[in-house]
Amino acid sequence: MIYTITTNPAIDYILRFDKFEDGATIRAREDEKYPGGKGIMASKIIHNLGEKSINLGFVGGFIGEYIANAIKQLGLGENFVRIKENSRINVKLKYDKETEINAKGPHISSKEVESFFESLRDAKKGDIIVISGSLPYSLDSNFYKKVIEKTEADFTIDIADKKLLDYLSYKPLLVKPNEEELGKIFQTEITDDNLVAYARKLNELGAQNVIVSLGARGSIFVSGDEAYRARPIDGKLVNSVGAGDSMVGGFVYSCVNNYKKIDAYKLAVACGSATAFSPDIASKDMIDEILKKVEVEKIGN
Repeated sequence: MIYTITTNPAIDYILRFDKFEDGATIRAREDEKYPGGKGIMASKIIHNLGEKSINLGFVGGFIGEYIANAIKQLGLGENFVRIKENSRINVKLKYDKETEINAKGPHISSKEVESFFESLRDAKKGDIIVISGSLPYSLDSNFYKKVIEKTEADFTIDIADKKLLDYLSYKPLLVKPNEEELGKIFQTEITDDNLVAYARKLNELGAQNVIVSLGARGSIFVSGDEAYRARPIDGKLVNSVGAGDSMVGGFVYSCVNNYKKIDAYKLAVACGSATAFSPDIASKDMIDEILKKVEVEKIGN
């Protein structure tokens, strides 16, 4: 079974308009509402690929129930802990640029945290837990470590900057920093000449598989002696939210279904690109179409 953790889920309220003007009243030409959060995004892509997953985390109030109900309507599994305070609403402004306004989120009590760890009890060896995103302000900074230590399941972890180093000794199945984050982790400037070497350092420190996103320049994949680079895929950027989570979801789906590593990487690339070219998480048809265009080459260093 695949479990995804979203500790601070939200309604992603997307407003599309033609022009932004500070201090003005602006009328959106379109608006959309989706259940949002990095774990939820990964769960959506896993579902679209045809695999089951269970969403774990915290939801509260009428906003939380909207999130939980929207997830159920999408056909996703959920075992969220219901908390006293309201979940959050994040506003995404789409015009000639993208601007995100993310709310702080609710306070989570110690009793509610205990209930979360009860919800994790079914996770066992052979399962995969997708861990991603920043923690709510009220949770202990070691919350994710406690998640890992309380189960024998494999896990992926997608968190920012040097904090990632704290989790490598637990041997995560996948880490996915971007180029800038990789530089911050090792306090150096990442170039094409040292990119693979620093990705390999994450391998050497414990990460089983590493994907480094390079934005418009594609990405690289490193695992043991294998290293590959995927060329960027042409397409119109529609929505960058969830593209990285889709890469993680695609890779996890591949692991559950025993893909070869190079094929798992190709599917991860296709999922990330397809979501970037879609208004929400990509459909299976879109992923299949993009997968035909994925070009991967073996690289050295």
